[in-house]
Amino acid sequence: MPLMEMVMRILVVGAGSTGGYFGGRLAQAGRDVTFLVRSRRAEQLTTQGLRIVTPDGEFVLQPKLATAQSLNGTYDAVLLAVKAYALESALNDVASGVGPRTMILPVLNGMSHVDIIKSRFGERSLVGCVCKIAATLDEQGRIHQLSRMHDLAYGEMDGGRSARVVDLDDQMQGAGFDARLSPHIDREMWEKWVLLASLGGITCLARGNIGQVQAATGGNAFARALIDEVVSVVNAVGTKPSEPFLASARSMLTKEGSPQTSSMFRDLQQGNRVEAEQIIGDLLMRAKSAGVSTPLLTAVNVNLSIYQHSHASAV
Repeated sequence: MPLMEMVMRILVVGAGSTGGYFGGRLAQAGRDVTFLVRSRRAEQLTTQGLRIVTPDGEFVLQPKLATAQSLNGTYDAVLLAVKAYALESALNDVASGVGPRTMILPVLNGMSHVDIIKSRFGERSLVGCVCKIAATLDEQGRIHQLSRMHDLAYGEMDGGRSARVVDLDDQMQGAGFDARLSPHIDREMWEKWVLLASLGGITCLARGNIGQVQAATGGNAFARALIDEVVSVVNAVGTKPSEPFLASARSMLTKEGSPQTSSMFRDLQQGNRVEAEQIIGDLLMRAKSAGVSTPLLTAVNVNLSIYQHSHASAV
C-alpha cells in the first residue's frame, strides 16, 4: 500500500451491519476511525469487541468509540450509516464533530437525506456515497457479511475531481473492500434507489424472494411492471439511470430461483421498523408532483403502511 501523505480522522455514525462493516475494515487497515454509537451498543462493543464474520473467516477489533456527549473535535470525514428514519437524531448527535471542512458521506436509502444534510450543514458538506453490501447484525451484535460483495463508491455531487475527494480515495484504497471514486455518484445514488424500491416493492408486496415471485403465476409480469414504474418516476424527477444498469437490474430482479430479498423485507419478516417512507413513500410524493401514475407503488405503500402502523401499536 502506498504511503499516505495525511492522516484523516474518520467518524463512523452507527456500528450496525453497514457502518460496522466498512468502518471495521478501515480500522483493521490502520485508519484513524472512531465509531459514534449509542450507550447500549458502546457497552456491547467494549465488552466483546467489534466482531465481523466474513466468507473468509471472523475478525475482532477493539474499536475507538464515542457518544454524542464525548466527541473530541471535528472530523475530516463522517460516514453516516444509519437507517433513514434515524437521520435527524444522528445529525444532532454528530453536529459537534462537523467542521467547515468536514465531508459527510451518507450511505442511506432514498434521496431525501441529500437535501436535509445540505440544509443542516451546507452544500459543501455533502459528498455523494453509495454502498453495496449484503450484511446483517445478529442478536449477539456480530456483523455477518452474507456475500463477497462489499463496494463503496463516493464522489463530488457535481462529478468534479477535487483535492479532498482524492485524499478521501487515498484513505479508502487498500482497506479490505472495493472502493471507487466515481465521477457519476449522483446517478449511482438514483440507480440505487431504483434498485431498492424495485427489490423492496417486489419482495414486500409478494411476501417472498425473487425466485418465489418468478415461480408464481404472473410473477414475472408483476416484477417487470413494478420495475418499469419505478424507472418512470426516476426518469421524471431525478437522474436517468444508465442502460447497462437497467439491463443488469431487470435481469437480477427477474432471475428464476434467486434467493435474493431486500433488507426491507428482512426487517419486515423480523417484525422490525421498515424504511417504507424513505424508499417508497418519498418516491410516491415525487411521482405525484410530476404527474406519473404509480398504481403498483401505491399498493406497496398501502401494504407497508398497514404493517408499520400495526407494528407501532404493538410495541
